[in-house]
Amino acid sequence: MDPPDRILRVDLSTRTVASDPVPDEWLGAYVGGKGLGARYLYAAGGGIDPESPANTLAFMTGPLTGYTPGEQRYAAITKSPLTGAFLDSYGGGAFPARLAGSLGSHLGVLVTGAADEPVVLSLSGGEARVEPADDCWGLDTAETADRFPASAVACIGPAGERAVRYATIASDGGDHHAGRGGAGAVMGTKRLKAVVARDPPPEPTEELAALEQRDGSAFADSDAGRWLAASDTLETVDFANEAGVLPTRGWQERRFEGTEEIGIERATERATGRERADDPVPGGFRVPSGDGDETDEAADTVPRGATPIVLGAGLGIDDFDAVAALGGLCDRLGMDVISAGNAVAWAVRAGDEGVIDRDISFGDGKAARSVIAEITARETPLGDALADGVAAAAERFGGTDLIPTVKRMALSSYDPRGAASMALAYATSDRGGCHRRARPVEGDTTAPRPRDPDDVAAAVAAEQDRRAALWCLIADDFLDGVFDPSVAAEWLRARGYDHDATSLSGLGERVWTLVRLYNLREGFGRDDDALPAAIAGAPGGEEAPGSTADEPTNRPPGLDPEAFENLLDRYYAVREWDAAGRPTDDLLERLGLAGLADDPISPNERTDPG
Repeated sequence: MDPPDRILRVDLSTRTVASDPVPDEWLGAYVGGKGLGARYLYAAGGGIDPESPANTLAFMTGPLTGYTPGEQRYAAITKSPLTGAFLDSYGGGAFPARLAGSLGSHLGVLVTGAADEPVVLSLSGGEARVEPADDCWGLDTAETADRFPASAVACIGPAGERAVRYATIASDGGDHHAGRGGAGAVMGTKRLKAVVARDPPPEPTEELAALEQRDGSAFADSDAGRWLAASDTLETVDFANEAGVLPTRGWQERRFEGTEEIGIERATERATGRERADDPVPGGFRVPSGDGDETDEAADTVPRGATPIVLGAGLGIDDFDAVAALGGLCDRLGMDVISAGNAVAWAVRAGDEGVIDRDISFGDGKAARSVIAEITARETPLGDALADGVAAAAERFGGTDLIPTVKRMALSSYDPRGAASMALAYATSDRGGCHRRARPVEGDTTAPRPRDPDDVAAAVAAEQDRRAALWCLIADDFLDGVFDPSVAAEWLRARGYDHDATSLSGLGERVWTLVRLYNLREGFGRDDDALPAAIAGAPGGEEAPGSTADEPTNRPPGLDPEAFENLLDRYYAVREWDAAGRPTDDLLERLGLAGLADDPISPNERTDPG
């Protein structure tokens, strides 16, 4: 079996398609997925408007897509319209393996330009065709997928069509999403409604099938595999509540008294089944998405851990059906649930503070649906502002200290005021306020407190590197405990590549540093690796009134900004970056990146989205 070693290029403006070989040195240094996509995005040049035809949107597979155990994923890689920074977002379900099967000898497709009418990109036999999609424009994600019943579809819904800057790319009819950062808005500005993968997944060789059986069993028996089999990620809300890091009622509290009503036990009671019932790691719970409203469809939805956290506790809603309905609505609209929940929470808090003239309450599911509808339509000043993100709304109306953001992306699942290591993970995330790059909060629950700052910095950097490497393959990041460099090299050799454990050991660090160079070029620097104002306290880390070591108050104290800056210094030292957050020449030489370090745009020259 010959390994894929080419890339497809599609220009929607001219409707032309080309197939190019991937440079050998790029295959060796970046492998595929995140790494190879980042290298192509870097090569496209700096200072590009994310919503312009010049922006590149890459649909990337890795050399192991369609073969590995765990959830199959593809990467959507582009310059984010929400943040103006690098964006890689991952979607799962049936689409990734079908995409790999349809691309033939290609590792991905790079889409540039913009069509003059709605189109779909049809992939089959390693070839791409641009086809009209007028009859699909305006449909939601489930309706769009239904138009291509024999294929796997990644598409946008109304949120992407109207360039909501946290619109998703939905697959499996909205069950899975390349969610954060607004890749769906890039599709919308390009008038690209869907990518349709028409071929079956690739057939594994006997060697690959044997590896899948071996490592699939190891994954199923791992802590992560058993956790996912028992609860998917829905148990995260229970964990966060017990650890005191659950963002509640617009980040005003860190525990939610209604957690058991929206957590794993209630999901188990309401579930109609699991996504992959015969799999030892069976995937998400299917639950009804209707909330009793006559206009609401009764189709099932597959809520992930972020749904009860952000749309439940974050909005003070303790009714599982109402939370699932909000999640199902976001899924069909093609809207990131984390950003949507934070946008609604900002509107509630802004109304309470007199920043906007709206009377919305936490705990009101119908009011939340109304705000989400306003965001999708972009027909009111509030909806239009929130469609650009909470940072943009705060800049327009005020209330910059209500909802925490990093690089204009709202924080997600864990409140760092209950685990300061998460503040570092959020601040240094390459795509903004994301918890998937590193989750040191999980180690905080068993580690002595306070943790040594050097240990925290090293742990965050190491986890970021491991995940970056897995996303080059592309492999499920929950395989972290199974896929070390030696195992990954064994898989790649079975796939026909010439990698070994030594060559792979620096892969994650190389890719993380490459993306840092990209963001520096786009004007990001130390000031953007920041502690959000909404969670910062006074120097010295004052305790919240009435808290004790044994019974901390539900209302969290702010984090000490001086201690955070010290932690950031330690992280930069671990990374071999200078005090301004720039990779050193010695590091770039060691990683083979010395020729890429352009003079970055000064941060004060950067034009933020919004």
